[in-house]
Amino acid sequence: MELKFCNVGGAKERTGGVEVADSAFGRAFNPALVHQVVTAYLAGGRAGSKAQKTRAMVQGGNSKPWRQKGTGRARAGSTRSPIWVGGGRAFAAQPRDHSQKVNRKMYRAAMQSILSELVRQERLKVVDVLEIDAPKTRALAGKLRDMGLTGGLIVLDEIDEKLALAARNLRGVQLATAAGVSPADLVAHEAVVMTVAAIKRLEEKLA
Repeated sequence: MELKFCNVGGAKERTGGVEVADSAFGRAFNPALVHQVVTAYLAGGRAGSKAQKTRAMVQGGNSKPWRQKGTGRARAGSTRSPIWVGGGRAFAAQPRDHSQKVNRKMYRAAMQSILSELVRQERLKVVDVLEIDAPKTRALAGKLRDMGLTGGLIVLDEIDEKLALAARNLRGVQLATAAGVSPADLVAHEAVVMTVAAIKRLEEKLA
């Protein structure tokens, strides 16, 4: 199949498009698989460092606060009980690993499904190259405006320092490399801009 070029203002007008594999950009959409892979990716990014103390971890409370009978108060064995102020926590949260297993075949299929759906919904903009003369936010904003965009994910073969400096102050704009772009990045943006080199790198990655 062929992806049509999206002409950028100030650049030489391009006709035609770039040939891509149907397996990577023409696959049927599988929402269940995409949801599973994106959820697993986001779960893998969780720190899992939440921690609370059980009654065994709280310092003190080794002695019985008062005798069992005769005081008129409820019996108590320790001041570190969960019902006491300053006591331990019942069912205390402990550090854990939230990562989920996703095999290579599932990951590739989900990425192919996402890219294919971006093409069908005309949310994927293909450019030959994306360059700016100076690291100016206004310059990059103008390039996006010429494509009819105010934000989105820009996928490059390699991130240029000028583009990185220009994009950091643009709201809703994210840069990523073809080798490092994630399924969560692709589904999080309304529009995705890719260079030809990035598309070819993704094809190799998903082959």
